[in-house]
Amino acid sequence: MRQNPQTAGRLRPVDLARRHGLSTQAVRNYEAAGILPAAGRTAHGYRTYTPLHANALGSFLALVPGHGHATATAIMRAVNRDEPAEAFRLIDESHAQLLEDRRTLDAVERALRDLGPGAVPAPDDGAGRGALFVGPLAGRLGIRPATLRKWERAGIVTPRRDPRTGYRVFDAADVRDAALAHQLRRGGYGLERIAPLIAQVRAAGGPEPLAAALDDWHARLAARGRAMLTGAAELDAYLRERERPVRAKEPHRPQDST
Repeated sequence: MRQNPQTAGRLRPVDLARRHGLSTQAVRNYEAAGILPAAGRTAHGYRTYTPLHANALGSFLALVPGHGHATATAIMRAVNRDEPAEAFRLIDESHAQLLEDRRTLDAVERALRDLGPGAVPAPDDGAGRGALFVGPLAGRLGIRPATLRKWERAGIVTPRRDPRTGYRVFDAADVRDAALAHQLRRGGYGLERIAPLIAQVRAAGGPEPLAAALDDWHARLAARGRAMLTGAAELDAYLRERERPVRAKEPHRPQDST
């Protein structure tokens, strides 16, 4: 369907900029990036925009909170190239990533619940109060010592070395991290995804203080989902405006003098 790049009304760059609290340079940058359709030009070379450009800018700014700047840019470029299928694919990928993030959050919460207080006791086995050597810890978790060493290389556990024997010593925090990693591995998560989650537990000071971080994580995922809905509505309006056909001018018919 024929596009309507110039709907009624002319707007200056400053008109688009003021509407969204942007600078006129930002509007020009968005046009150069393909986020906006190409502007018209006056006889003196000044840019002129239309309501269609305003719709494009509003769509982009609505897409950013849910999809991120890079993906929102790619979506708008695809739309402005008349490649809606590519734009929809990018949107689908964002939704798939959001769903995966929700599943990751669910897995972390399940792992923390399964871990529970005292789920993996850490009595003194000669390594120090509340600490374990690699063999006893592996035995308690039902895994091989080699697995713990692999987790160490991935940064999931950070045991110290006994100064007399050189053996790995897993302190209480390492025992907790290993038990949490074990639960996540059982849930099908790879080491590359587990390591940053364990880092969050450490930064929070343990599973208990992490509860606030998990609540914030829930809130951020909900905000992203809502932002995606808002962005979709704005983009749909922009697509409809682009698809509106240009009305051909009707030939002038002289009035009947009779």
